[in-house]
Amino acid sequence: MTPAAQAALVAQLESSLSDLRLSDGERREFALALKKVDPPEEAFRHLRNRAFEMARASLAGATPQEALAWLEGVMRALDVARPDARLPQAYACFSPGEDCLKTLVRHFRGARRAVDLCVFTLSDDRITQEVVAALERGVALRFITDNTKEFDAGSDVARLRAAGVPIVVDRTDAHMHHKFAIFDGQWLLNGSYNWTRSACYHNEENLVATDDARLVHQFQQVFDRLWQGLKA
Repeated sequence: MTPAAQAALVAQLESSLSDLRLSDGERREFALALKKVDPPEEAFRHLRNRAFEMARASLAGATPQEALAWLEGVMRALDVARPDARLPQAYACFSPGEDCLKTLVRHFRGARRAVDLCVFTLSDDRITQEVVAALERGVALRFITDNTKEFDAGSDVARLRAAGVPIVVDRTDAHMHHKFAIFDGQWLLNGSYNWTRSACYHNEENLVATDDARLVHQFQQVFDRLWQGLKA
């Protein structure tokens, strides 16, 4: 949250305290303003502490009951605006074996809006089939891969391109060696697991799935940077 946004929220609190009461309308407006800026948890703590300071300072001109009623209203607004505090989900899969493959397939089949793929190599036809199926359902797809694997034997890059999947290829001297995917902006799948049959049945690989919003956001930023930079 920017300093200006934080100052505006504090100003709303100060304005509501001027008449020693927080009306229902003021409480709703404050909660709505909080939701719009989507502040991090530390900003919620700062606002809570600032509200207590303001309530204590108001005791010079207000009764304890008035200050407490105002403070309770502010706390309710903060609670309403605070995002779901549930713990993020995360689990790991390993190969050899089909656990990683099944996790990828399950997330592709569950995708409804968008999938961003950033994968060094893709040659497992079972995964490619799910990518094409998602595209045919209307899911928005973007695929980043590396030029050293674009025309490998068994590579499915040409098949995906022909199906209409938007693809950018890293043609720099370095390798685009990531193996991650973001599903509907909510789930991240990331790990050493190459999207190949060898990785499924022979290699020692790992794949971690998580809906931790902070990690999803970080990987989304990396994907967007690569997409813009490599398609230029």
